[in-house]
This record gives sequence, C-alpha cells and structure tokens, in this order.
Amino acid sequence: MSDYEHYEALVVGAGPGGAAAAATFANYGIETLVLERGVEAGSKNVSGGLIYAEESAPYTIDDLFPGFREAAAERPITKYRIHNIAGDKVESFDLTDLHEHDTEWSESVLRRKMDSWLEDRVHERTRETGGGLLTGVHVNGLLREEGRIVGVTLDELDPITADIIVAADGVNSELARDAGLMDWDEPDEWFQGVKAVVDMPEDSIADRFDVADDEGAAHLFSGDLFEGVRGGGFLYTNRDTLSLGTVFHLDSLVAEQAEPHELLDGLLTHPLLAQWLGDDYTELEYSAKLVPDSKKVALREPHFGRLLLVGDAAGQMQAQGPIIKGMNHAVTAGALAAEAYAQAKSRNEPEKAGTRYARKLRSEGVMKKLRPRGYELLRGVAEDDSVTDVVDTVLTSAVGRAGVRALSGRLERLYNVPTLSALMPDTRTPYVTLPTVIAEELGTRVRDESSVTPPDLEARIGGLTYDTDIGNPHITLRDESYEASGAAVAACPVSAVDFGGGCYREEVVRTNGSEERVVSLDTQPCVECGTCAVVADTEWTHPRGDKGVEFKWG
Repeated sequence: MSDYEHYEALVVGAGPGGAAAAATFANYGIETLVLERGVEAGSKNVSGGLIYAEESAPYTIDDLFPGFREAAAERPITKYRIHNIAGDKVESFDLTDLHEHDTEWSESVLRRKMDSWLEDRVHERTRETGGGLLTGVHVNGLLREEGRIVGVTLDELDPITADIIVAADGVNSELARDAGLMDWDEPDEWFQGVKAVVDMPEDSIADRFDVADDEGAAHLFSGDLFEGVRGGGFLYTNRDTLSLGTVFHLDSLVAEQAEPHELLDGLLTHPLLAQWLGDDYTELEYSAKLVPDSKKVALREPHFGRLLLVGDAAGQMQAQGPIIKGMNHAVTAGALAAEAYAQAKSRNEPEKAGTRYARKLRSEGVMKKLRPRGYELLRGVAEDDSVTDVVDTVLTSAVGRAGVRALSGRLERLYNVPTLSALMPDTRTPYVTLPTVIAEELGTRVRDESSVTPPDLEARIGGLTYDTDIGNPHITLRDESYEASGAAVAACPVSAVDFGGGCYREEVVRTNGSEERVVSLDTQPCVECGTCAVVADTEWTHPRGDKGVEFKWG
C-alpha cells in the first residue's frame, strides 16, 4: 500500500450520521479521523427540521451524546397538525397520535447550532483514540489500489487511507457516486426542500402558538396552494425562530415548471399563516436541499468494499406523507455501521463489515421503515397514471364529495394510522386532490388577511454568506442546450425565468439567421442543493473546503 497517512477509520461528514459513527467508533477504542468540508459542522447543512428518538431504535442521538436535547436542540414538539387547504377554506386534523407513534421524544433543530455542538464532542472523543476532526477539507473521491478501495482523495490534502470508511457526506455524496452505489438519473426519486428561517421572539411564539417553554408545534400544509405540484409545506417552532418551508417531488416540480421560491411565498402569504406570522415578518435565511425518497432509493446493501454509506448518502430519508424522518435514521445507521465494523474486526473478518451492517439495518427494523413492503407491492398499480386519473375523477365527483362528507368524523383517525402513511402513493391524489376536496367540503373559511411581504429572490441570495472559489467552478454544463438543461432555469431554487441574478439563465443565440435556446450557468449564487445535477446535464461536485455558501442557521 502507498505510504499515505493512515487511520483505522475515516468518517466523511460531521452531521448527525457521521457524528454517531465517530462516537461509536470511539466507544470501541477505534482510531478515527472525521473530515468535514464546511468551515464548521452545520455550515453546509440544511434540514426542516425535526429530529426524533424512536422507541424501537437501537441508538438515539441523546444516547450517544448526553445533554443533546438541553444544549443542541430548539423545542420539544408537542403539537402536530396538518391543514388541508382549498383557496381560503381550511380543514385541519390533529396528527399527534401519528407523531407520537414509536416516539420517545421529538425536537425541532437548526443544523448550524446542532452540528457544531456535535462537532465539539466528536473532536474530543476521537482525539482520545488518536484521531480527531478536520474542517474545511473536501473529500472528492475514493482512493483505489489494484481495484480495491483503500482510502479517500481530497482537494486540500494528500490521500488518506483507512481500514474502514463511513460516507456520511449527505444527499449529494460524491463517495456514493464514485463507488457506483448511487446516481442522479431519475427526478422521481428525489424531493426538493426549500426553507426560510424567520425571526420571532420567544414570547411571540408562546402567544401565537399557545405553547409553554417546554412545548412546540409542527404544522403541515397540503392542497391547492402549490400550483398542482406534488408535495406540501411545513412550519416548526424553534426557540426564538420559525422554520417554514416546502418539500416537493422533483419530477412534479419540473413537469409543472414551478419556481421553488414562488411556491414558498405562496405558503408564507396564505391567510391561514397570518395568525402566526403577524405583521412583523423578518426572514433570516433562505436555503434549499435535495431529499432522497427512501421508498425508491434507500440502499438495501449500502456498502462496497471498505466503504459504508449512512444517512442521506444511502438514501435513508423517510418521507411518507406526514411522516418525515431522516436525521434519526442517520444516527441509527451511523452507529450501526461503526458497530458492525467493530464486531467484524473482533472476529478477524473486517472485510465482512459491510454485509454485517446491512444485516443490522434489516434486523433492527430500519429498512422496514425506509422501504415499506406494502408500498412496493402496491406501487405498480397505485402510481399508474390511468389509475390516478380515475381516482381523482371519482374524488372530485358528486359521489366522491359525498363520501368525504360521510367520512368527516373518521378522516382524522385515518390520517393517524402509520401503515396508511407508509402506503401513500406518490401521486397528486394524496398531496393535491384529496386535501383540496376535504377543504372544499369540510373546511372553514379563513377570515384573516396576510400582511407578509417575503423578500424577492435577489434579496434572499444577497442575504447569504459566500466564499466564492474564483476560477474553480464546482459545476459545469456538459450540454448547454435548453432541451438538455433548461429545466434548471425554473427548478433551481436560486434561479427563475426572467431573473438574471441566479445560477441558471435562458438565453437565445442567433447565428446565420437561426435562433437557438441555450442555458448559461453562474455558480456564484449556488446553495449546493444538487437540483441541477438531476434535472440538467452537468458535471457536479461540491466546492473545495470552506468555499461556496455558508449557512448560519441551516
């Protein structure tokens, strides 16, 4: 083997999955180095976000990091509601039973605060075993010798070798792609989330959401307020801020040619939210990320040689209707990956760490949650376009509407059944048609008026912090034709049709009397969400360490 710096374990990414892996390695006395590309852990990360401790999980974040809830989280979530919307009519259901199913606790979090707190503890614990944590270093690929993975390559340092590598480098994992375990070929396998962090004093949160200091609220939104795009919105109370955002199926976003920032504005300015946002709206940060649809992409065998994938890098994000869980699964997977290696090593068979890890994901019930068997059995029929057309036609008919009215006393109970959420098809029926009909037939008209004026896209980009890597763009267009890459003009969360200040712009090139629609790219405003890697023909990598966008809230 080449004479490179060597550690027994490498962990790439210092989010919750990477932190859990590193802490578990340290518990087993394994020398571990953690590599994080941001200036600080959390500076590159975005989440909705709620973190759960599930009663059935073998590991939770507070098991691994005592004091987490008191020091790194925002608020316990104790109220959970979903709002079915049709115009200014709303019918709301209490989803607390669904939210509390298999739940020990749930907290709202902001990733910069949470991940940086974890970083400090991980650094302390890995140093005790001869390792540590480095920030500002971008792992750009896998190091191979004689065809075998032996380490990683970096932009800033010489390659580093290891006996085991845990890739916790997020939804845009370059290691997962380098290993051939993940690709970005199908937009219907991904969601795009867009989020605003909004300033709000603690006393205003207490008054407007009717919560005490040890309480918090989560609200979900679906219906006709998102231009027919499949998905919905969310609002979570933090300590002295709100997290508001939207999450949409990427293929639907592209098909409808909808612009993410406008869909977010549609939520922010809906009259239902006036009771909570008031007339003093101050947006602190705008951000975006891709989210894997675990039902379709969660890897059953998330490993290759010495490489184990955890969290979003392995597609381990459970987004099934109102069930939205990701960080807790990343924690479980990170700890199980480290545990699998330690146990395989103790049996003198470290090469079996990957298969042992995959087996643990199955035996601990993680894969059953991420890839529910019922959904896989029904998907072929339930997601057939002709079936969707028939179901929607019936729902919107007089007969369907009468059925909704007849079920009015039981709909809330049905919404609280976990198995039904796991079976929910990825069609417009549960995201758009059904909630719209529910609101039209059962809803109450909202009398409030919104006074919120969201910042425009230019102001949102201008409010972000960037350290531009001049002369080293991290994205290049392989095909600039509008046919190949034009979808990014609308789908990119910092671009828009007729907006000249974003990443992607449509241009018309005239030569010899003919016209051609092409796309141009400027990576400076990029928020590194990865959308264009899926919807455009690009060569996509992360920026070098410390470069690009830096999220202050996340």
